[in-house]
Amino acid sequence: MDRELKNQRIPDDVFMKERAEVLQQWPTGKEVDFKEAVDYQLSIDKSKRFGEKLAKADKEGVTLVQPRAGVALYQEQIELLQYLENEGGADLLPTTIDSYTRLNRYNECQVGIEKSQASGRSMLNGFPAVNYGAKVCRMVTSALKNPVQVRHGTPDARLLTEIAIAGGFTSYEGGGISYNIPYSKNHSIEQTIKYWQYTDRLVGMYEEAGVSINREPFGPLTGTLIPPCISNSVAIIETLLAAAQGVKDVTVGYGQCGNLIQDVAAMRSLAKLTREYLHKYGYDDVRVTTVFHQWMGGFPQDESKAFGVISWGSAAAALSKATKVIVKTPHEAYGVPTKEANACGLRATKQVISMLRDQDLREIPLVVMESQIIESEVRCIMDRVEVLGNGDIAVGTVAAFEAGILDIPFAPNRFNAGKVLPARDNDGAIRILEMGNLPFSSDLRDFHREKFEERARQEKREVSLQMVIDDVSAIEKGVLVGRPKL
Repeated sequence: MDRELKNQRIPDDVFMKERAEVLQQWPTGKEVDFKEAVDYQLSIDKSKRFGEKLAKADKEGVTLVQPRAGVALYQEQIELLQYLENEGGADLLPTTIDSYTRLNRYNECQVGIEKSQASGRSMLNGFPAVNYGAKVCRMVTSALKNPVQVRHGTPDARLLTEIAIAGGFTSYEGGGISYNIPYSKNHSIEQTIKYWQYTDRLVGMYEEAGVSINREPFGPLTGTLIPPCISNSVAIIETLLAAAQGVKDVTVGYGQCGNLIQDVAAMRSLAKLTREYLHKYGYDDVRVTTVFHQWMGGFPQDESKAFGVISWGSAAAALSKATKVIVKTPHEAYGVPTKEANACGLRATKQVISMLRDQDLREIPLVVMESQIIESEVRCIMDRVEVLGNGDIAVGTVAAFEAGILDIPFAPNRFNAGKVLPARDNDGAIRILEMGNLPFSSDLRDFHREKFEERARQEKREVSLQMVIDDVSAIEKGVLVGRPKL
């Protein structure tokens, strides 16, 4: 790609030249015909369109449930998803992509498919959509009653996007930051923003042809003590990048932190500021919904305790009025769950959400106060991104990562500063112990420091890195705050 990075729609001739190269990456790419794919998407019933179901739920104040699931053999993928919608009651369905596909290693993926066919069990940790191609993807998506989304973790997902949308998927997850920094070591931000501009321009082309595809930035990032201001800033940036390419339907996400007040406040501020920044840049025709991810960190091995963690995440999703919740399983500590365990997590989540449907914590004073703090922090970050880019969000984002203004904790990517260290305060809310180069005001810096000093007094120890270490593994040990044994 030799195009200059700008947060502007990719010119048609430039896009088509790049598209011709992308579709040559694997034989199934050559089978994609845009007009035929548009016609196929238009034939999909409205009830099976992801964005339509989210919009209806948002209007009605209902929180939908969605699992994670992906296996190597397409017949088994169909059976798995049918089980989750029939026995688990899933409202929305996923197809999680395998690791070889995420790394664009299609030859090795093909070996995995062949081994899976020979052994009769999945030898890949997900569904190899690129190798199967659009026709097999259609067999999966058409066999289900509910809308299906592609979930993956791919820095360069251009070919996967082409095949997934042609294959009948009506929602597509990821972004140039959220599917790079937490997942990849060597991809630069500039490189992956360009890759994802391609994905979003393709979605924009479908929009212009009358087909709406839902797009979802990945909210949890590394899933480890992520301060809401950082994940919210990334979600807003990825939304603006997508909107510039013609995306009209976005679901912004957030990963559970564990403190109920902070979690509800983070969701409240995420929805509010996403719409605010879209309006600021003139994208008033973009539909915004939200997704809450249940706890992404370590889980207890005991199944009953794991259900406790799942239920707590379900309550936070319901009380924050998330449009949907991504559900964990009671086998989370053991790796890939059985379909039965996956369905159990869904049913437990639906029970809690059903009980809390008529309750809403978004406007209670403590939540509003916490929301105001998060919003102030996000504005500090976004203001600096805008300045660094001279008003161009794409350029500003690259510069912000170089300067450490955007800095994602515990990420493997070498283009991430890695100077920010979070830990919990005395109430279990995530605060920032080491600020790195985050552009916070002195008042905000004082606020975080005072919160840690309050915890230190309670625990009769100094504010230190040990708090971070203790908090990372706290939930799997049965607590939220990693306190020392006195």
